[in-house]
Amino acid sequence: MEFNDNYPQYEFMAHHSEEEGKKARKKLWQVFFIMLAITIVELFIGIYAEQMGLLNELRMSTIPLKFIFIGLTIVKAYYIIYAFMHLGHENRLMKWLIIGPYTSFIAYLIFMGTYLEGTYASQYKALIDPILTMQAAELRSGSRHGGSGQENTGGGEHPQEKKEEHKTEGGQH
Repeated sequence: MEFNDNYPQYEFMAHHSEEEGKKARKKLWQVFFIMLAITIVELFIGIYAEQMGLLNELRMSTIPLKFIFIGLTIVKAYYIIYAFMHLGHENRLMKWLIIGPYTSFIAYLIFMGTYLEGTYASQYKALIDPILTMQAAELRSGSRHGGSGQENTGGGEHPQEKKEEHKTEGGQH
């Protein structure tokens, strides 16, 4: 059964022959399946990152994991721009007029993130490290006890205040 409507066929609207239309649809499906495969790989890596050694002892992502995800995201962005935004069919000058400013902006953001944010963290490392160490210890102790280790009473009290009250009331746990 064929669907008939009042609109002309894609091939006639785009001034393409039937063969060109099939070729264009085939290319779009190829890009779709490439992007689907990349997404599945990203999910697989995300699920099994700990077993692959891509997380540190605090279950935070490592530099290689970040680069893997950034690289896969850039590949997906390339295919989106190339196929769905039709940049692959443009001449070289037009491609650079469109991609150049974005590339410059991304390079600027990377520079600012690594230079400014990286130096900020290293300057205040002595202040930040004890806080992170305490939070990591709390997370580890909470996971050993089968939960967060905090009682949820629904009140607006700070969890740290609850722990202090509990210690003073009962003596030992």
